[in-house]
Amino acid sequence: MLKQRTIASSITARGVGLHTGRKINLRILPGQADKGIVFIRKDISDIPVSASLNNVHDTRLSTTISFKESSISTVEHLLSAFAGLGIDNAVIELDGPEVPIMDGSARPFVFLIQSAGIIEQNHPKRFIKIKKDIEVKQNDKWAKIEPYNGFKVSFTIDFDHPSFPRSTQQSTIDFSTISYLSQVSRARTFGFAKDIEKLRENNLALGGSLNNAIVIDDYKIINEDGLRYKDEFVKHKILDAIGDLYLLGHSLIGSFSAFKSGHHLNNLLLRELINNESAWEEVIIEDESKSPILFTQTTQTI
Repeated sequence: MLKQRTIASSITARGVGLHTGRKINLRILPGQADKGIVFIRKDISDIPVSASLNNVHDTRLSTTISFKESSISTVEHLLSAFAGLGIDNAVIELDGPEVPIMDGSARPFVFLIQSAGIIEQNHPKRFIKIKKDIEVKQNDKWAKIEPYNGFKVSFTIDFDHPSFPRSTQQSTIDFSTISYLSQVSRARTFGFAKDIEKLRENNLALGGSLNNAIVIDDYKIINEDGLRYKDEFVKHKILDAIGDLYLLGHSLIGSFSAFKSGHHLNNLLLRELINNESAWEEVIIEDESKSPILFTQTTQTI
């Protein structure tokens, strides 16, 4: 039987908030079985905020969750790392309003989680299995979930810019055979210099820099070290989508595909899915050799 996972010990980090520019302390602790991913704003209260669809409050620039007076933004990269490593339960303590952006990818979070150790819990791991097609559209943008015996993500972006060759604007990854760590986790967030200037005029993206984002001007990528993958832009969109999908509370057995989607449309798709109860079911996997997703090995079982 595939079992739930958490981390073996607590671990801390400190980084800059992308939008506030504030230094924020982050602590990840082991979570109890069946409790899911929970955030706590230690600077406000000890009220837990579950990483769940019902708590999504804002999706304009990142995914923000909130409950009562506690609000946490930019949760998607950390959630993506949890999803990629198969972590079902964890507690995240913060002393600020957003998860630190780190280097703009999920890789620093993957490193933290692996450094803390990954352990199995003696409770069955639950999956959301897709039974019917669900699709949402907004103008020319769309996102879709379909039945699939595994977990596959296909994403297409559409930028008319010299730094975005057509051959690098689409990617499909089947996570039943391909590692999240090697193919997705290092992809950084990106933005255009002219858009960043406008955001800063509105007191947003105050913590953004070449250290935590790929920045593009009218002609080229400004970062001296270039790209980590030739298709890093679309792979970051896949990274974001995996984080957004994890707001279902469980890993997905199905295929997600999208064209020019973002946090808002991803969220609409999940709400449409959950509202259509005949389109999905919750399942457990009795045979460990038939895991629908390629997860890393754990260190022990508790």
